[in-house]
Parts: sequence; C-alpha cells; structure tokens
Amino acid sequence: MEFPVYVDNEPVMAKDGQSIADVMLSAGIKICRTTRNQNPRGVFCGMGICHECCMIVDDIPNIRTCMTTVRPGMRITSQKDSQIGTGP
Repeated sequence: MEFPVYVDNEPVMAKDGQSIADVMLSAGIKICRTTRNQNPRGVFCGMGICHECCMIVDDIPNIRTCMTTVRPGMRITSQKDSQIGTGP
C-alpha cells in the first residue's frame, strides 16, 4: 500500500515497511540536516550509528531516519545542528 509522507512540506510516496531514509533516497532527497557551517549531511551508515540522518519527525528532533519506519501522513523536516540535543 502506498501513502504520502511530507518531507519539508512536499508530499513523497512511501510504502509500508520502508524507513524514512529509504523513502527519501528513493525520491532523490539526499540532505537530512545541515551543520553549523551550513554543510549538508545525509544518510551515511544506514544502521543508526552515525546520526548523520537525524531529522525532525512529527515535531520531534533528532530522529534517525534510517531507523524509523514511515507512517501515513508523517511530517519530516530538515534539521539544523543548532536543533540537535533538544529531543530524544
């Protein structure tokens, strides 16, 4: 079953069981967050160790997209490093 999730307010189609990172990469979206120096970061290890793929998911910061399964209607937002440390 396909359903939309919203990445930076843009609808992206996802399937049951996909990780957020998988959905984003399949849609050609490679940047998850930026550093304090505005350097882009994206999926690196794909197994939750590096935290490069952290994003804000449904208003909760620091969610590892490679470890989080999509749900219908999920809202995923790019994160700036200044927001790191303010959530789980």
